[in-house]
Amino acid sequence: MDGAQAPTVPDVSGLPEIDWRAPWFDAVAQRGQGALADGDWREALSAHAAAAGLVSGQGRALRFVAQEDLPATMAYEAFIAATGGVPTRANLHDFFNALIWLTFPRGKAALNARQAAAIAVEGVQATRGAARDAATVFDENAILFACSDEALGEALRAFDWHTLFVTRRADWGRVCEVQPFGHALLEKLVAPYKAVTAHAWIVDVPHAYFGWMPSERRAWLDDQIAPMLASASWTTRDFAPLPVLGIPGWCPANADSSYYLDRSVFRPGRRQKA
Repeated sequence: MDGAQAPTVPDVSGLPEIDWRAPWFDAVAQRGQGALADGDWREALSAHAAAAGLVSGQGRALRFVAQEDLPATMAYEAFIAATGGVPTRANLHDFFNALIWLTFPRGKAALNARQAAAIAVEGVQATRGAARDAATVFDENAILFACSDEALGEALRAFDWHTLFVTRRADWGRVCEVQPFGHALLEKLVAPYKAVTAHAWIVDVPHAYFGWMPSERRAWLDDQIAPMLASASWTTRDFAPLPVLGIPGWCPANADSSYYLDRSVFRPGRRQKA
């Protein structure tokens, strides 16, 4: 023995049971279940990252490390960018963060680069600047609304829930769908409730998109969003709120159109209020 302390293994006993059959976990279920079965899920997910050649916002080989590896004097995002190590606690929030890194690696790296660049310029302040604020919202709570029909994107922006969820209900899966990106959003959906609302980012897709395999769709979306996320040309005003349990197939109760009459959740928005 050389006296070196063995790395801590994240404890899964404290994690609540996850219903991996839920539709919002489609993209992460296989890796998530496999990593938890492995015992040291942090190490298992690091192996996936290495096999895929994933990198941080500054091109460093990605891996998931213990929270204790983050120096007290260094910002979280700056540490990831510079070292490739993602400080990861033994909780659901960080578990889903790791899974999203594996699902949308280019998008996550672009967000990391944006955050690290802002920190380099502004430092770590009591409140985030606009660039970091937008990146954090995307990272934590975004959902990608992939759509080949402009009218459905317009309905989402206009809070036109009747068109989006009732009149055009049959078009879900044919001309529009969602892909969760925010890891805090996935954490909330372990115990879902009606008011869970994501920040939707609308992505225009070709009609052929809906004939691709799910993994091909996600890879295509990742390629599309990464350049935008790395830029400084977007803000929190570019999101559209989306109550996710209104999505057809995500909640049995929403098969009844009266489900959408709950204005505390499906709000009319400024335009309709006026």
